[in-house]
Amino acid sequence: MRKIPASAKRRDLRCASGVEGLDDILAGGLPRNCFYLVQGDPGSGKTTLALQFLLEGVRRGEKVFYITLSETREELLHVARSHGWSIDKIPLLDLSVVENLLRPEAQTTVFHPSEVELTKVSQLLLNEVRKVRPNRVAFDSLSEFRLMTETPLRYRRQLLMLKQQFAKMKITVLLLEDRMGKQAVIDPHVLSLAHGVLEMEQLSPDYGTSRRRLRISLVVCAFFRA
Repeated sequence: MRKIPASAKRRDLRCASGVEGLDDILAGGLPRNCFYLVQGDPGSGKTTLALQFLLEGVRRGEKVFYITLSETREELLHVARSHGWSIDKIPLLDLSVVENLLRPEAQTTVFHPSEVELTKVSQLLLNEVRKVRPNRVAFDSLSEFRLMTETPLRYRRQLLMLKQQFAKMKITVLLLEDRMGKQAVIDPHVLSLAHGVLEMEQLSPDYGTSRRRLRISLVVCAFFRA
């Protein structure tokens, strides 16, 4: 039997992002079956990175899934077209589906409306993920999800539940979140659950061209043994 090189084993444990420079830094990609936070300023490229991540999965014959609570299908298509990409092969659960689920007439219940919304949305997400059975998921965005939870405790519990379910299904997940303001810090509730954090910035100096910067501030499970 031909022995598989250790380098090949390490590649199998990693999930290439589709961004050459990023994959070089990560020694081939993000460790698989982990939970990653992608946080950054609006316009810093979070959605673009998520689409590259999923398109790379499609290119490798993997199943992928995009969940968006903040954008419509048309808005995502516009982003993809601006880069010359087709996302026809990326299954998508978009804002319009979630809004239909949360119609006021569907909330005739004794429970608090926010609790009903959160339960319905979480169940919808998991049901759709189980149907697709993806290897990669992009979740956009945590900011919208947090608004449904209302309390930090419920927010953490729901994130922990999603993390556990995605781990059982062996899915690599990117969680997108807007960072509002220069002094914004990473949410400790997310930080304690994420295996890695990628921070994205858009720098617009008074003089000169605008630039984008990506920083990997934490990767807990980046050093798997082959």
